[in-house]
Amino acid sequence: MDLDQALQTYLVEARELLVEMESALLSLESTPGDDELIGAVFRAAHTIKGSAGLFGLTPIIGFTHIVEDILDQVRNHRLAISAPLIKVLLESCDHINLLVSTVVEQGEEPTPGDLAREAALRERLLVWQPREASPLPQTLGGEPVQVERDPPRGTSGLWHISLRFGAEVFKNGMEPTSFLRYLATLGKIVTMETITGAIPPWQEFDPELCHLGYEIDFDSSASKESIAEVFEFVRDDCRIVILPPDSKVEEYLAFMAALPEESELLGQLLVKSGALTQAELDTGLCQQREEATSPRLGEILVAQGAVDEVVLDAALKKQNQGKEQKNREQRFVRVPADKLDDLINLVGELVVASSGANLLAQRCRDSQLQEATSVIAMLVEEIRDGALHLRMVPIGETFNRFQRVVRDVSQELGKDIVLRISGADTELDKSVVEKIGDPLMHLVRNAMDHGIESAERRRLAGKPSQGTLTLNAFHDSGSIVLEIRDDGAGLDRERILKKALERDILSPGQQLSDQEIYQLIFEPGFSTAEEVTKLSGRGVGMDVVKRNIQALRGSVELHSEAGKGTLVRIRLPLTLAIIDGFLVRVGSAHYVIPLDMVIECVELTELALQDTQGRDYINLRGEVLPFVRLQRYFALSGQPGRRENIVVVSHGGQKSGLVVDELLGELQTVIKPLGKLYNQLSGISGSTILGGGDIALILDIPALLQSAIRRELHQLNHTGAGSPQSQPSIN
Repeated sequence: MDLDQALQTYLVEARELLVEMESALLSLESTPGDDELIGAVFRAAHTIKGSAGLFGLTPIIGFTHIVEDILDQVRNHRLAISAPLIKVLLESCDHINLLVSTVVEQGEEPTPGDLAREAALRERLLVWQPREASPLPQTLGGEPVQVERDPPRGTSGLWHISLRFGAEVFKNGMEPTSFLRYLATLGKIVTMETITGAIPPWQEFDPELCHLGYEIDFDSSASKESIAEVFEFVRDDCRIVILPPDSKVEEYLAFMAALPEESELLGQLLVKSGALTQAELDTGLCQQREEATSPRLGEILVAQGAVDEVVLDAALKKQNQGKEQKNREQRFVRVPADKLDDLINLVGELVVASSGANLLAQRCRDSQLQEATSVIAMLVEEIRDGALHLRMVPIGETFNRFQRVVRDVSQELGKDIVLRISGADTELDKSVVEKIGDPLMHLVRNAMDHGIESAERRRLAGKPSQGTLTLNAFHDSGSIVLEIRDDGAGLDRERILKKALERDILSPGQQLSDQEIYQLIFEPGFSTAEEVTKLSGRGVGMDVVKRNIQALRGSVELHSEAGKGTLVRIRLPLTLAIIDGFLVRVGSAHYVIPLDMVIECVELTELALQDTQGRDYINLRGEVLPFVRLQRYFALSGQPGRRENIVVVSHGGQKSGLVVDELLGELQTVIKPLGKLYNQLSGISGSTILGGGDIALILDIPALLQSAIRRELHQLNHTGAGSPQSQPSIN
């Protein structure tokens, strides 16, 4: 076995379990009596500890064992869920995560600071720890193991484990007593008899071979599967028989009777009821295949001592109650992210190559060749969509991480704030999810600190004392929209203007729309906070938020209403790799417009410009449409084409037009970054390679839209364009 690979698998699974554990603990605050959530928390801690035991990760085992004891009390209704208990369990969850990262990922022992933190947590956990907690085992071969010689009073029966280690166990690097130590963490070893009958005479004795066996009576509430997992690494080298107590047999029968009226394979019924482990089933099936007479599986399992006859009869009866149905279960394959990235890159190159082949086919004017390249292009498009879909992940996992943030920050601020999540199933590219986490974190903390008022101020304003923060996600016109909404005091328009004038960001008398005023908070160093707190107030961060969002080819806008709250809306592309584009030409340069933002294309005629008084807008079917001449915007040389066209684009509910010379049609576009030298280039978000090898630039539509609207408003302000009816309506 590749232990490094096994440890990496444990690392991934442990982190997933810790996320589930934290989510369940946060949900228990509002529903403390939910037994399913309590069971989920206990199972997560138990699995983390149990898997750590297989690798001898003592720091993780020792601390998680204490947490598991407390959770066991909660599960058995001997300890009630409370806010202080949830708090210390969440901190314990964080510490287990730290131990997992330190011991497994970095391969180091905990630092003195980590040990001091753990000691403080242990003292706080002692308040809830049961008086007769199951201690970690004490002695066996210099290592901790607990053995009780007398059966405990009041027990309803004991597991009996008959264990015979294989001769090659030592050579395979396994130590028999380590499995017994781990077994003791699941319960109490009541009696244990060492079987030495297989030891040969001393003349034939080989110290590298194992001849030990054990007969063990074991008191535990664990399932048969959990007990069998203790010996997972030596299962193929040993003979193991696990006989359940009478009380467990009754549980198996009751559980099997409660199963749906669906007939399944015999082994599946026994495994599902807990009477048989999967390993025992596999062994029985293997023996059934090897024997020529093909005996019945039930007879083999009974002969091996793997299952009781009473349980087998109940399973056979259940099997005959209905027709056989196959259970369909969704299977997942873990694929490293870098392999997916390599696949997307190869698909991108395939798109470029397909475009080049299609261009050559058109130049050759061979109908059969054109038809063949058309089919290839269609298949490449399907492959592209399938490959991109592999990297799509729901935003809900990112949103759920903020449950803990909102809880901790609201307690730190002394505010009562609840987080509402909607649109958690909305999917977007994994690379976008990874990069949007930090901007979302800053916006959420800022909304809690500056947006939502204290309970007293909210009551005075006639609001509920509990503030609400909402995270929402949805798809809109080929983009994903993320919304952060609070029901706080809203943005103070006058204070923002005052601060902007004080810092010379605005000049006196300058007229701005509400959206432009709100966008001032994204200026570097800008803050309207009256005092600096540990969370915010220094004016550092909001400019970084906007810069990071723009780096993802996204945009951010603010909407606020005094006394009612603020809405931050972030628009992002679904993917950063490959998009459908619309190719245009301006002079000798080629540009690509994201196809999902294109509404229509119209010809720009002299007649349409007659009533505009030289301003850059036209009347499009009764609607004022501002436009940007790309030749002028990018300072391209040459004269405009004889026929100019307007590509009408839309983003975030705003429309504008882009004046181009020629419309060249749709194009699958592989996005290539421009490099750090061109990061500040306005109006351009990337580049792509055309089929003929030429370079085309991808237009940044949000930036061009804002440029068109600002220019039109500036012209209207300077020309004093009269009545409100004559002012453009920017939709």
